[in-house]
Amino acid sequence: MNAASSPVPLVTVDFWRVPRRRVGHALARMATDRAALRGVSGLTFARMLGTGSASSLGLRGADPCQWAMLGVWQTPSAARSFERSAQVRAWSALAEERWRIDLHPLSSRGRWSQREPFGDPAAANQPGPAGAKIAVITRARIAARHSLTFRRAVPPVVADLAESDGLLFAAGIGEAPFGLKGTFSLWRDTAALRRFAYGRPAHSEVVRRTPEVGWYSEELFARFAVLASRGTLGGRDPLLALAPDPTLTAR
Repeated sequence: MNAASSPVPLVTVDFWRVPRRRVGHALARMATDRAALRGVSGLTFARMLGTGSASSLGLRGADPCQWAMLGVWQTPSAARSFERSAQVRAWSALAEERWRIDLHPLSSRGRWSQREPFGDPAAANQPGPAGAKIAVITRARIAARHSLTFRRAVPPVVADLAESDGLLFAAGIGEAPFGLKGTFSLWRDTAALRRFAYGRPAHSEVVRRTPEVGWYSEELFARFAVLASRGTLGGRDPLLALAPDPTLTAR
């Protein structure tokens, strides 16, 4: 099968909110699920993720009551079968809320743990639905020698993000509290994302400086069309939000 006809994978992101009294159980599940996911049929890439505010880095912004899973599936039927798995049943028993969003990869550049988890969506030439809302996943491994300068560059970008017209939802995501930084954001449309990426001075400056400073030892930027969502965070579906949450994360 040539690249132009290769199927684009289905990407899912699940967020679970657990009561504070069950945080210890959630931590235990994070440890056991990482190993268990390696054997799931049709799952080509998966990460169990801590989450928190997109407005801060490391442990200071972490939310111990909110956890996430990123999954990349060969077929939608594989993702549906996973809904009957022991992992989903266990999280459903722990959580007081779950929000699930289905995504169609549009573009991806860079690597995550030396892999390209979303393939090459542009080469597959399978555009998402017209007029779809847009999701973005970023992930970076920050070079230790640049950690301080990177942290100093972030606050103006965060301020820009908070003021961005068209931002529906944003959360920090990460596999570890230090060194591995990521975000998941949801935008009204491509135009809103582009205005933030290229029209806001602080973010444009960070993008300009990245190749010359070399902040990252590994980085990934991926853009998706939103196919569907279900469930809630903080009592609402973020996909239906009309304005950004002032804390940039579900509470």
